[in-house]
Amino acid sequence: MDVVSDAIATVRIGQPSSDRVRASGTWCTRLAPYDGAGFHVVLEGSCWLLPDGGSPVQLGVGDAVLLPHGTGHVIADSPADPATVARAVSFEHWADARAHRDPAPSPGLSSLGGVEMLCGKYRLDRSRAHPLMAELPHLVHLPNRVGGNPELRAAIDLLGSELSAQRPGSGIAVPSLVDLLLVYMIRSWVTRHSTGAWSAVLGDSVTAAAVRALHADPAAPWTNDRLAGEAGVSRPTLARRFTALVGRPPMAYLTWWRLTLAATMLRDTQESLAVIARRVGYGTPYALSHAFSREFGTTPGRYRTRNSAQRDTRSAP
Repeated sequence: MDVVSDAIATVRIGQPSSDRVRASGTWCTRLAPYDGAGFHVVLEGSCWLLPDGGSPVQLGVGDAVLLPHGTGHVIADSPADPATVARAVSFEHWADARAHRDPAPSPGLSSLGGVEMLCGKYRLDRSRAHPLMAELPHLVHLPNRVGGNPELRAAIDLLGSELSAQRPGSGIAVPSLVDLLLVYMIRSWVTRHSTGAWSAVLGDSVTAAAVRALHADPAAPWTNDRLAGEAGVSRPTLARRFTALVGRPPMAYLTWWRLTLAATMLRDTQESLAVIARRVGYGTPYALSHAFSREFGTTPGRYRTRNSAQRDTRSAP
């Protein structure tokens, strides 16, 4: 698996939710801060998004926006004044009244000042978020441009079509497409922005090669010399570049990543501690338990019990 896939996989839990909504006239609705990530895609017309503590953003046809940290926000027909925002209705009630399963779009919706959108949420567990996810901005705006993000556009079209009407297999297709949308939105941001720490990591050939090697086979008996050989540089060069960009030495990052994977497996699977230990590079369950307790302040068994209960709660419809 590549680094972006791993970063998403460690925080994503349960199934995402999504719907297709229409509105026209004067409207304003609020989404409260959320322990996850939200997204909106404009299929027709236009609207405004007002993030808590941020500047209004106008969204046009084909624009996509991701709120990776669950920032509270308002969406409205115009950049509403504070009094109007304060009276905004809950998005859940607003969307329930506007969600549709009509395969034929309303004619002339945009000419009436209306909008049609895909809206949804992802459930995320931020307790062990990869730093790549943590450094995403509060709002990722991906404007529609001719020839830009063809994969994202294709996923949007497919998702919009699936949400238009009940079709055989839609129960699997819709959450899979929503997950794909998340990957494409994050990928687009990572490839377009070179200012973030992890954009720099993945843009540096040496450090990127080393990180990808560790992610591809975390259970391998890695040493600094072996990893430097994988990256094609000397051990001092790897140590200097890796530490400067990632923020910790290679073997410290490997330890952190192994324990993060172990925590994810404890949360999401029923694998035994012995199996998990082998899969993340620890020789015995005792060795993993000792390292895990030092990192998390609790035993693997207690961590599994606590997070399994939280997972079941978060995954409930």
